Amino acid sequence: MRREGIDVSVSMVGRILTKLMARGVVTPVPMLRRKPGPRRLRIMGQRHAKRLPKGMKPIRPGELVQIDTLFVNVAPDKAVKHFTAYDPVAKWTVALVAGRATARCAAALLDKLIAEVPFRIEGIQVDGGSEFRAEFEDACRERNLCLFVLPPKRPQLNGHVERAQGSWRYEFYGVEDLPSRLKPLQLRIDAFAHRFNHTRPHQALGDLTPAEYLSIISQEIAPSHMG
Repeated sequence: MRREGIDVSVSMVGRILTKLMARGVVTPVPMLRRKPGPRRLRIMGQRHAKRLPKGMKPIRPGELVQIDTLFVNVAPDKAVKHFTAYDPVAKWTVALVAGRATARCAAALLDKLIAEVPFRIEGIQVDGGSEFRAEFEDACRERNLCLFVLPPKRPQLNGHVERAQGSWRYEFYGVEDLPSRLKPLQLRIDAFAHRFNHTRPHQALGDLTPAEYLSIISQEIAPSHMG
């Protein structure tokens, strides 16, 4: 502008651009770099998934089940994706193994979770992985389940399922001679999950198994026949 003989300060140019942007006459560079249309519409408020509220902690089984994935080598040339669902209140786990971490496989784990746990599922907590969108998000919506996504860079909020995956890694994959084919591997996974839920005592539950814990709290909350 000075070469054109227009003497104006940088701050004045900034004020002019700010007013033009407020009127919609000028588009900021970051907005121009975005892909037009659908991407700008995909915000959290328009999805079924919601950001996990700060300080939210479940107090009853099934209120907020954490789901995550684990990459495991079951043979030198064979890697699988292990989906873990873990209830942080009852310490109950369900798992599914797949060749890839896809939203369809995550939705299959959701069906397995609902069918097998002895309590009602109300909400699901996941990280921002792509396997927890698409079919998985649709499945949560169709089943009227709340779906919460972790804030960015807060993996510690998934600490319960991370510890459960440590049990899967070191107590199952690290010690057993496992088949590499998915169907027989899933049978072994189901057997370990049953042992984890019905036989293995948990210090966090006062050395009870998850099944024993659920039996006790169900008796405590059951209405009296005298009522």
